[in-house]
Amino acid sequence: MFVANNDYVAPTLPVLSTTSVSSIGTTTATSGGTITADGGSYVVSRGVVWSTSQSPTIALSTKTVNGTGTGFFTSSITGLSQSTTYYVRSYATNSTGTSYGTQISFTTTEPIYTVTTSTGRIWMDRNLGATRVPTSQIDAQGYGDLYQWGRGKDGHQLRTSTTTSNQSTSDIVGNALFITTPGNTIYSDWRTPQNDNLWQGVDGINNPCPAGFRIPTKAEWEAEIQTWSSRNATGAFASILKLPPAGKRQYDGVISTDNTSAYYWTSTISQTQVFSMNLTSTGAYSTNAYPRVNGYSCRCIKN
Repeated sequence: MFVANNDYVAPTLPVLSTTSVSSIGTTTATSGGTITADGGSYVVSRGVVWSTSQSPTIALSTKTVNGTGTGFFTSSITGLSQSTTYYVRSYATNSTGTSYGTQISFTTTEPIYTVTTSTGRIWMDRNLGATRVPTSQIDAQGYGDLYQWGRGKDGHQLRTSTTTSNQSTSDIVGNALFITTPGNTIYSDWRTPQNDNLWQGVDGINNPCPAGFRIPTKAEWEAEIQTWSSRNATGAFASILKLPPAGKRQYDGVISTDNTSAYYWTSTISQTQVFSMNLTSTGAYSTNAYPRVNGYSCRCIKN
């Protein structure tokens, strides 16, 4: 463009921000952006880009195209996968090039399918993170994720997540790393100091369950177990809950006992430990207290 003294000023990249992600569903979400300056050159294209990798670009990622010019715009994000973390940011293109707004991450929800047991309680029909109700005891698609007790749905629960030995000093870890400890004692925890208020009820801090659901108590698990044909892993899978032997993730980050054992967290605390339901293929069930650093399965109950 030209100014009063006829000296040419080269255009610059647009200036913009990314709108917070809202209306997050299983496969869709809404975002957008606001372009506050066009850099002296008309904005010919604008929208958002998203990816499961950080720093998405219009060249490498899926995008929307939402008009031209400056100002506010809304973008509908579609074609997502359930229970997946995405990174989104707005973009604006002028004659100089493309600039991007701040990156925002969000995680799509899981579809909610339920069953009602003989106790009259409503449960989700699959483990958190499972893509389907297991068709057999060795159906890996029915295993789901392995959560450290009290942590939110931040990516650490994925069986492919990497590890760190750095404990968190807050309830929100801020990364997707599975936190390990040197040993597996009653005090072993991903958080220091421990917080007994996590996962307590439907509105509990870091509750990983969908809205209206929560982690069951020890007593609620034991009530269900009493209705099974056999009180072990075989009876658990034969029950309406179809509980698979999904294994566990140990304090050192190693996943073990797939196909043979199942560990399901409760919200019930025993001093420094938390009760978990342990099911083995041969032995009877037990609801023992285990360190919070371990990664176990979660099955949610309706409040």
